[in-house]
Amino acid sequence: MGRYAFSALLLMVSSLASAAQPVTVYSYRQPFLVEPMLDMFTKETGIPTQVVFAQTGLEERLKREGRLSPADVVLTTDISRLATLVDMGLTQPVNSDVLNENLPSQYRDPNNQWFALTLRVRNIYSAKDRVGPAADIRYEDLATAPFKGKICMRSGKNAYNIALVASMIAHHGEAETKAWLEGVKANLARKPQGNDRAQVRAVAEGACDYAIGNSYYYGKMLEDDNQRGWAEAVVINFPNQNDRGAHMNVSGGAMAKHAKNPEGAQRLLEFLSSEQAQGLYAELNYEYPVNPKVAPSELVASWGQYKADVLPVAKLAEHHAAAVKLLDEVKFDL
Repeated sequence: MGRYAFSALLLMVSSLASAAQPVTVYSYRQPFLVEPMLDMFTKETGIPTQVVFAQTGLEERLKREGRLSPADVVLTTDISRLATLVDMGLTQPVNSDVLNENLPSQYRDPNNQWFALTLRVRNIYSAKDRVGPAADIRYEDLATAPFKGKICMRSGKNAYNIALVASMIAHHGEAETKAWLEGVKANLARKPQGNDRAQVRAVAEGACDYAIGNSYYYGKMLEDDNQRGWAEAVVINFPNQNDRGAHMNVSGGAMAKHAKNPEGAQRLLEFLSSEQAQGLYAELNYEYPVNPKVAPSELVASWGQYKADVLPVAKLAEHHAAAVKLLDEVKFDL
């Protein structure tokens, strides 16, 4: 075999080995949602994946593993965890024309450290029989006298509510947001408790007339025989439609700081932003696609069009610490 032929063979073998190198994913997202997309990614690219699923503790694990960590990509469920990964120095930038084209700048980190992959609205639900639609409702209204004793809400320290408070700070400042939190707390029908679905159940059972919850839980309850009645007892309302628009949170992904397969990691993030994967996200979990070329699922579309807050999601991360501080100051959960 000639020298050039041998060099070409080595190059081909090296390329094949690189293509076969797996992408290791650390994921807060549930297996039922992630696995179909990873299978599709492998089918499309030939790149296998390995997944570590967890409900908590991935940040601490990455920090503990340091340079020895096998993680290439981290998938999270909200902006707070994306921001924490960056603050702990556990990510690295991804400079990708594909990601920039597929994802609006509002839903990307300004320094390319993370990328939103799905959207969800923080809706206000109203009792269908006792209240009916509340089309003009605003988050600000929840602190006013007509809502006294009528609101159910999970812990203020839940990541979804911290992000909502952070958005209020971004729009109104800390002093006004603190007053708003005090007003909402005074209007609660019970102490904060349970998850988002539990709030809708409480409305259905008459414990309160209004509840705050993410949009995709509404779809998940409608598909659950045991929970459909809860969802059918409420109206899903998109807040602040006559001013700034409804508060948006995201799930997203980032490349791990010590990724062993950065090329594969970038290809996976790009794939997850593609029309194909975004459509699957929409169908499987009733979330809104980030890629503007992709329509929501038929069920989600049936809830109606809405105006989204144009506040860059990165601003929520900037005000995260202040939001937690205000929740502590007003003793929201007590």
